[in-house]
Amino acid sequence: MNAPAAIIEAHLAPAGDAPVLGDEDRARAHHYALLARLFFAAPDAPLLAALAASARVMGDGDAPFARAWAELGDCAEQADAPAVRDEYDALFYGIGRPDVMLYGSWYLAGFLMEEPLAELRDDLAELGLARRAGVAETEDHIAALAEVMRHLALTGPDEAGLARQRRFFVRHLQPWYARLADALAAAPQARFYARTGALMRAFFDIESEAFAMEQGVAGH
Repeated sequence: MNAPAAIIEAHLAPAGDAPVLGDEDRARAHHYALLARLFFAAPDAPLLAALAASARVMGDGDAPFARAWAELGDCAEQADAPAVRDEYDALFYGIGRPDVMLYGSWYLAGFLMEEPLAELRDDLAELGLARRAGVAETEDHIAALAEVMRHLALTGPDEAGLARQRRFFVRHLQPWYARLADALAAAPQARFYARTGALMRAFFDIESEAFAMEQGVAGH
């Protein structure tokens, strides 16, 4: 389920040898990639089947993350791909203003293409990342931000890399991801994507707590 980047690409080659990744880093990158894929486009039938199969493992437990996986897996198992595609279009590409916005600037500033996007572009340039040519979605789309975090998780598992991950997450995802999850939970037509939003919230909550702990350790 690890999809290639759809919105963001690296315009600077990474320096040095490829980093050695642990299982946790790979799992985190996998979840960022999955969320990027699901928010960039509706899942097809094979992806729905893969989600249902993954949930049988990931959804075992009572923690919020496991429950979110279990509920998404149940929904994916019962879902019809064309119906999920219709849900995606109705939620995110409706006539006029979409029912649910997927762009950070909307939640941070109340409008699209505002100062948070300019700040994000500056940070992406420092990381050697940029929007792919020909892509309509701006860099503050939730899928693009998940792609960036996947890239950072795969290329920076060391202390300096974790600091880059923490800084990017805290600046560009942490302030608004819960509001997106709330919007999806409240949307009457959201079924599959209400569960996707719940998984996003549960995973990002774990990331928030881990980054806070790492910041505390680094400060001592």
